[in-house]
Amino acid sequence: MGVVLAAGGAGAVVAAPAARAGTAASEVEPTSEDAAVAVVAEPDGSAVSLDASVFVPGGGQPAAGWPSVVLAHGYGGSKDDLEGQGEDLARRGYVVATYTARGFGASGGRIHLGSPAFEGADVRAVVDLMEARPDVQRDDGGDPSSGSDPVVGVAGASYGGSAALLAEGTDPRVDAVAAAITWNDLGASLTPQAATVPGGGEAAPGVLKSAWVGQLLRPSPPPTDADGRSVALAPGSTSQRPGCGRLAEDFCSAYLGTLEGGGVPTPQLSDLLAASSPARVLDGASAPALLVQGEADTLFGLDASLANAEQLAAAGAPVTLAWSTGGHDALGELSKDFRVRTREFFGQHLASSAERPTDEDGSGSDEPAFTYALPLPAVAALAGGGGGGGDDDEDAGTGGFVAPLRSQSTIPSPGAADDASATSLPLSGLDGAPDAQPLLFPAGGLPAAQTSIPGLGVLSSLPGLAAGAVVPGQSAVFTTEPLESPLSLAGPSSVDLAVAAPTGSAVLFAALYDVDDGGAAVLPGGGVTPLRVDTGGGAAPVRVQLPTVAREVPAGHRLRLVVASTDSGYAMPTAPAPYTVALAGDLRVTTAGEDNAAAQPLESATTLPTAQVVLAAVLASLALVAALVLALRRRAGRRSAATAATAAAAARAGRDAGGTDDDDVVLSVDHLVLEYRGGVRAVDDASFTVRRGQVVGLLGPNGAGKTTALRVVLGLVRPTQGSVELLGTPITPGAPVLARVGALVEGTGFLPHLSGRENLELFWRATGRPAADAHLEEALAVADLGDRVERRVGGYSQGMRMRLGIASALLGLPELLVLDEPTNGLDPPQITAMRQVLRDYAATGRTVIVSSHLLAEVEATCSHVVVMAKGRVLAEGSVADLVGTASSVKIDVGPREAERA
Repeated sequence: MGVVLAAGGAGAVVAAPAARAGTAASEVEPTSEDAAVAVVAEPDGSAVSLDASVFVPGGGQPAAGWPSVVLAHGYGGSKDDLEGQGEDLARRGYVVATYTARGFGASGGRIHLGSPAFEGADVRAVVDLMEARPDVQRDDGGDPSSGSDPVVGVAGASYGGSAALLAEGTDPRVDAVAAAITWNDLGASLTPQAATVPGGGEAAPGVLKSAWVGQLLRPSPPPTDADGRSVALAPGSTSQRPGCGRLAEDFCSAYLGTLEGGGVPTPQLSDLLAASSPARVLDGASAPALLVQGEADTLFGLDASLANAEQLAAAGAPVTLAWSTGGHDALGELSKDFRVRTREFFGQHLASSAERPTDEDGSGSDEPAFTYALPLPAVAALAGGGGGGGDDDEDAGTGGFVAPLRSQSTIPSPGAADDASATSLPLSGLDGAPDAQPLLFPAGGLPAAQTSIPGLGVLSSLPGLAAGAVVPGQSAVFTTEPLESPLSLAGPSSVDLAVAAPTGSAVLFAALYDVDDGGAAVLPGGGVTPLRVDTGGGAAPVRVQLPTVAREVPAGHRLRLVVASTDSGYAMPTAPAPYTVALAGDLRVTTAGEDNAAAQPLESATTLPTAQVVLAAVLASLALVAALVLALRRRAGRRSAATAATAAAAARAGRDAGGTDDDDVVLSVDHLVLEYRGGVRAVDDASFTVRRGQVVGLLGPNGAGKTTALRVVLGLVRPTQGSVELLGTPITPGAPVLARVGALVEGTGFLPHLSGRENLELFWRATGRPAADAHLEEALAVADLGDRVERRVGGYSQGMRMRLGIASALLGLPELLVLDEPTNGLDPPQITAMRQVLRDYAATGRTVIVSSHLLAEVEATCSHVVVMAKGRVLAEGSVADLVGTASSVKIDVGPREAERA
């Protein structure tokens, strides 16, 4: 196995023919054409057609045709949101159809929220479009004109993810689906009910998730033409009731009836939500399915992905399940992950002779093509440790891979916390409070606990902000003892309570916090579960299902159960009422570990054929590290990594002695260690120094520890050992000196419904500093978005998001600018311009740190370089010192090395 590292070229490249689907993108631009797809009429007989586009690969058509893909957009969007992804897949050898769902944009009809009879039939009609094309490959490998079923995959996120699952369950022509951050049962997501009655009694209706439902069901704006003018809709395209826009008449009536009834779901709404659910059709699934769900998602939680995976596995469909950072509350963190995983997944299941997929920059992916990525080190250990589900060095809290889930495997289910396999933890009242605590529901529900904000729910997961979720007098609080050993939460939790309400009914909200030894509380994912309890005027026993989470809770932390009478995200009663909440059992949590029977079936997954893929990924990573180190050593002549480390130590010694030569030190990292459970070190005794006016490249392969080190530098993670000083001040989370730093690490996090300019203005206002200090126009000049800066960010491409993210980091012209892989998604002219911007910025006396896995990028951009691998600093110095004139280096990893790997 050989890997070539080309100096001055495009970086490390694993060659793959560009003409095959799933491989590196072709240089030949695809062509596109518009289409109108006739679909099932509305209930009143109104004809409906969908606005669609088809992207066709450039170059000559293969004799067997191309495989095809159908892309579905998110709620409130249109086919325009998918243009970039469609073009990318077409360059890789797919015929791609994008379409605007009924009720949105220029498509006709009304919104039925993913009904199999309407939106499900619509996606099948778009598959019909692919079947009718003479350039689409057929399942039997015959001539495209043979008339047999097409080779077709369907992908989408959120609302589009529901469409993909509807196609999975109802269209046998579909060969693979990829669905992200979507639902299983829409009623369980929008009107959840966390309480079950012991003994199987009938539970009360759920509680309306009013904050999110209000966002989803707000009147849709009318479609516009290319000049921004409103386009008249066909008669019957909108609801007859004011306030519902293009929502279907039956949904409109049921939703408004629920609001008029104080937020108690009407039977009509419950029936409609249940009908508009993949849960109704997945029993007929058979095609391989990729499911990606976000940890930061207060709309569709992790439990929805578990329910979908269970149904698919039970039907016999191969399932690949991944939990990723991001979600509806942090879309920027998940969108690229899903896009890359989808491309790799389709490359394996749709391409007739696919090579191993490659990254967008053309370099070979270090990730296995299939992953079951539960973000917990205990699960990663089942596959032999290591590896992550992200693009770079995701730490042990956000990565880890096992082979794909098989139909006979089991996964944590919504009821897993009730099994004998659950871990039981005793609870007691906080600070000696009794196990039965009174609380009050205030008139009108105000003030209300604030645990999440639609689209920003992740904020309530941060230390310090969780305090707003516990309103004095409105909360019953219970806690465990400090944990004696770390606990890997990987699924749902439950607890038995006794609820008393003299009025006969109570609406409560339960959440499980992680509290450190200093008392700082974090609400993982912002997750809260509501419960409506019919008490009959006395006390009623209930079993409460708590949010499904994935979190590593360190030893010494406590788990805190909070049961509140209010939550601003949900519909609540209006009349004041007293309640009493009492403990009736221990807290039961689902964990990922050797002692948890629910996790044991995953161990057998390591024997699946994907072990070969994992081994290939490990070998590729080792070869990249070896090639990188050898290249640097050759270019530096006789200067080795050990010599560089000695020189760095001498420089630090001079600083400690008070030498004036170090007055320009901006950042000092000294013996930094970040260690996770099981002794895994993401950063291992790393030391380096960054000075004023430098552009420093943090260089290393994926998994080197670069992003983790930057997170410590920015105060986002506390180190296990060592220290970090910024401008002479020790770094701790929230340190005031961090206001002098601008950063873009691990993706962008913009509000999709606001424009680029509005996002930047909102970001700056949050700092509390004068608007004049933002230097907004200078930042926008760097972003170079032109008029597109006035468009909503939800329609931006990955490259546009990255440029806007760099602009946000530049706001205020910080003294230190930290950018993690800033050229991802940029085209070559933009990369060239960005290099010059960073050099010019450093020339003003400021400092820039750029992480990259591409040697050529660091060489072209940076004045200095710090080389990392496996968490360690291998070399440090100027680019001129470390880079010589060698043109290329080739390293072979032989069988013995492979065995040791």
